[in-house]
Amino acid sequence: MPAAVTPFFFGGLDFAPPANEEVRGQVWALLAGMYPQIASVERRRDQRFPFPRLLLLTPVELETFNPIGPTVTAAGKHISESGIGFFHNEPLPYRWVIASIETGERLSLGFLVDVSWCRFTRQGWYESGGRFQRAVAATK
Repeated sequence: MPAAVTPFFFGGLDFAPPANEEVRGQVWALLAGMYPQIASVERRRDQRFPFPRLLLLTPVELETFNPIGPTVTAAGKHISESGIGFFHNEPLPYRWVIASIETGERLSLGFLVDVSWCRFTRQGWYESGGRFQRAVAATK
């Protein structure tokens, strides 16, 4: 697994499968530090794991990855090889975000996420989730 991930700039919308090997490796590296003894099996296609970590969500323009809105802090809910769920306190009006996650070694990992759903909770927060599209450089 590479130590640093460089951004992937592309002209078209030719995406790799959502759970490519680079994304899969980064997710499992995160989980190995958080859950050394993974025993239960998830009923869904991909096993989900609780993910009680803060993450930064930076809305980006899809072709260039240029930021198009303010970065917001979100609280992780679940993570799998193919996607992530999280809580945030304001609506997200953007579909494409870079989710930046700090690991225990103070290294930041970045994932391009297609945010595909959002719902308002009774507690006054929003819960959203999306699929990983690829590993990218984390935003600061």
